[in-house]
Amino acid sequence: MGGVAIVFFGPPGSGKGTQASRLAQKMQLPQISTGDLLRYHVGAGTEIGKIAKPIMESGNLVPDELVTQMLRERLKQDDAICGALFDGYPRTTAQARSLDALLAETGKSVLVVLHVDVPDEAIVDRLAKRAQIEGRADDTPETIRARLRVYREKTAPVAGYYEAQGLLVTIDGDRTIDEVFSEVDSVVYQRLVQPAPA
Repeated sequence: MGGVAIVFFGPPGSGKGTQASRLAQKMQLPQISTGDLLRYHVGAGTEIGKIAKPIMESGNLVPDELVTQMLRERLKQDDAICGALFDGYPRTTAQARSLDALLAETGKSVLVVLHVDVPDEAIVDRLAKRAQIEGRADDTPETIRARLRVYREKTAPVAGYYEAQGLLVTIDGDRTIDEVFSEVDSVVYQRLVQPAPA
């Protein structure tokens, strides 16, 4: 089959979901977010959903094997034949390896990993403002900083994993949505024309 996979990676509030959505529309590829997929399975009461629901309700992370099974099913759907964009996944090196193996099953591989990075203080401001507008009482500057600390600790090795393969491109996300997208679009185009060395 073949096809490309593009991974969007970045701290909460970096705007990676917005950028992934715009690129998905432009490239006519599905945007796959494991959080959205899990919520779909739980809502639809599928076998995966039945297993995931109590785990999610207890606040624990769904095991990687279940996430991989869910992604395998999703990548077999017709709209993903030419590839897909991954939004916020993988979050660990183990997940990155699972994704590589999963993509190889259908002749796909990661084309580029777009690391949309924004300084912590800018994210705290951004998310605190959003919390006020949306009335999210739990998004205080303190909880946002704690989430960012966890993100930096847990996901830094993933950046290293992709960097070692020449796939990681860091993009300054502390600009307007259009400015960031212009760079995202240009990086993806360059990689399609001239892929990273194997």
